Amino acid sequence: MTLPPPRAADPAAPRLADIAGQAQVSEATVSRVLNGKAGVSATTRHKVLAALDVLGYERPVRLRRKSNGLVGLLIPELTNPIFPAFAQVIEQALAGHGYTPVLCTQTPGGATEDELVEQLEERGVTGIVFLSGLHADDTADPARYLRLAARGVPFVLINGYNERVNAPFVSPDDRAAATMAVRHLAELGHTRIGLAVGPTRYVPSRRKEEGFRAALAELLGTPAEEADALVQRTLFTVEGGHAAGGALLDRGCTGIVCGSDPMALGVIRAARERGLRVPTDVSVVGFDDSPLIPFTDPPLTTVRQPVRAMATAAVGALLEAVGGHPVERTEFVFQPELVVRGSTAQVPRR
Repeated sequence: MTLPPPRAADPAAPRLADIAGQAQVSEATVSRVLNGKAGVSATTRHKVLAALDVLGYERPVRLRRKSNGLVGLLIPELTNPIFPAFAQVIEQALAGHGYTPVLCTQTPGGATEDELVEQLEERGVTGIVFLSGLHADDTADPARYLRLAARGVPFVLINGYNERVNAPFVSPDDRAAATMAVRHLAELGHTRIGLAVGPTRYVPSRRKEEGFRAALAELLGTPAEEADALVQRTLFTVEGGHAAGGALLDRGCTGIVCGSDPMALGVIRAARERGLRVPTDVSVVGFDDSPLIPFTDPPLTTVRQPVRAMATAAVGALLEAVGGHPVERTEFVFQPELVVRGSTAQVPRR
């Protein structure tokens, strides 16, 4: 059956020329895909379908794939842009394997992680991806994950290793991230370097602090008792960074390493309130490198999480378990990357 040409009176009808231009293929190729004809590679077919989605056209019924099942994705919140960045890649990877992602976001006063998991199980999910969940909190009871495994629900956990949970974990090397940041600032001549980080009960925070302290000792010879005054634990938010940054600046820090990009923006705000310029008077390093960070003022130097690689590995591990080949308890650790921009510079002359 051949797709009839769109009627001019129907603005919602897909125009072959528009779709071909978006997908960068010929109109004949678009026609073959839309009509379900053979002779088109899977890659080209995907490009045409993606073009339909981007242009806002509804896919023909014959081209709608049947889902292999629902997969839950639990994230703590959407305020920090790194979480939507992870969610987007995870959802793309799941969709590429024929699964339908179900995004669950926690909100203050809303459903808890346990309640969301229960709701997902009621809907018969095939598996669950946890991102920065309770597994990252040493004070949380890991028995919830043991019970989930006992019920036969495959899951994978991102950002936060817990040796008491028998499941695959995916993490960035948080110790290396802090070391990279400290080395960068030390090479710029900074000797009074502070750390704004989350509470130590969170595994990523504790690991960053461990890397920070080790780097101070190795690169600057900072004794442990002096390093104590250079660590400020706070929330992973702009407000948390603002409070921690003020305290560290008051202690004479000329360089500050942060546990997240929003925290770094809060530190910059605290510096400006004190009449300090970034990076002329104080240098700031963030962590994550979420999509909008290159456009801050100044563009933020940060340590980039390898989001795409981590998300792809997490989906791969989950689908192995779904396919009956579960990965035993292990942690896949990915190397971060220092991205130098405009928020760091040579130490100011006094």
